[in-house]
Amino acid sequence: MSDRSWRGLALLVAGAFFMENLDGTIIATAAPSMAASLGVRSVDINITMTAYLLTLAVFIPVSGWIADRFGARSVFGAAIALFTVASALCAISTSLPELTAMRVVQGIGGAMMVPVGRLVVLRSTAKSDLINAIAYLTWPALVAPILAPVLGGVFTTYASWRWIFVVNLPLGAVGLAIALRIVPNVRDAGRPRLDWLGFVLSGGGLALLVYGLERVSGAQIDWAIVGLTVGIGGVLLGIAVAHLLRRDRPLLDLRTMRVQTFRVTNLSGSFFRMAITAVPFLLPLMFQDAFGWGSLKSGLVVIAVFFGNIGIKPFTTRILRRWGFRTVLITMGISASVSLALCGVLVAGTPLVLTALVLFASGVFRSMSFTAYNTITFADIEPAQMTGANTLASTIQQLTMGLGVAVGALALRLGGPLAAPIGLGHSPVAPYHLAFLLIAILPLLALFGSLRLPRDAGAHLSGPARTASRRRSGTAPADA
Repeated sequence: MSDRSWRGLALLVAGAFFMENLDGTIIATAAPSMAASLGVRSVDINITMTAYLLTLAVFIPVSGWIADRFGARSVFGAAIALFTVASALCAISTSLPELTAMRVVQGIGGAMMVPVGRLVVLRSTAKSDLINAIAYLTWPALVAPILAPVLGGVFTTYASWRWIFVVNLPLGAVGLAIALRIVPNVRDAGRPRLDWLGFVLSGGGLALLVYGLERVSGAQIDWAIVGLTVGIGGVLLGIAVAHLLRRDRPLLDLRTMRVQTFRVTNLSGSFFRMAITAVPFLLPLMFQDAFGWGSLKSGLVVIAVFFGNIGIKPFTTRILRRWGFRTVLITMGISASVSLALCGVLVAGTPLVLTALVLFASGVFRSMSFTAYNTITFADIEPAQMTGANTLASTIQQLTMGLGVAVGALALRLGGPLAAPIGLGHSPVAPYHLAFLLIAILPLLALFGSLRLPRDAGAHLSGPARTASRRRSGTAPADA
């Protein structure tokens, strides 16, 4: 594929990702306004977010099979259309049940957009261009949670919460028109019948697990419900794993975990992703609840993370080619941990410029790490394994997002009773300080996997700037 073609395709998919990621996080800011309009309590709006996340968890595992069965362009285009129509119906909803039902439809569209869109890019991009392509696909997951509070505040303050969904209409229409022109309709004619048992077991287990984790981030925690749903979900997933390993062509191909780079970035890398997902949850709360800032000031300061994300992007490929994936993952993991720990020493009286610099640095480190993780994930995946590997990676990342918010909420709850005994004081900001210090441990845990990577891991993705030969032992698929 030509340079212009893969760039256009990557930008299209990145735009779809941004639309989906933004809708997954923006409702939290608009909840009070939505509740007043629909005649319910603010806390009741949580069901619309839960329904969306549960739908993603159920349908992402089947996205690869659907793309192979009906064609990537057909499925990706249908997903954009479904997401856009559901957005319009969300905007005109007059009751909470209506809105929740439309959020489920949105979730089905989103579950197809994210993994199928990335699959199209992975299949259509040469290995030498993969770093640049993944850099395009990485920014929506980093930027959307940061911009969501600001956009949500602007819409609800100066317009209406309904604009949260209306804004998707022109974006979806343009995206669909472009998708029908440039997305190749690749498919796997030899795809077997759908593994219904695998779909029920994995979808049910993931749904229960995500529901239980989502309950942890609520204002009140019913630990009996959390324990029951997480426990049953874990059992179902255990049964699903045993079933999937027995099938020749399973719904989720767990055998791709034999590839070291794929295994390390999806298992060890999950600790890093959890830490990064927790940050957009903790920062606005600390700024508003502990510092006493308004939502607009809080949102504008958090945008410093966005500038860090974007500011490093022009240098990402050059850095990876110069230093290699292993060195970058180790260095950025340590740096991200330090930046999170620094968030744990900020106070309301900290100069605004210094606060913004800490957040900017955090954005740089997390953006660089995300691009490295997301690129090397598929470095040693053979073309025949790409659908299964992409679907499994998407499923793990969706679960990790739920874990990140839950871990952030748990860290904050632990901060209340433990902050004073360990010398952090009794101030309102003390629980947040401890929460950030606890979250800062997660990127360090991810280092255990990065340290086990060969020094030349992913070197064949870096082009001529890196001449180290690829080590087949450990970085190539075991069954290649």
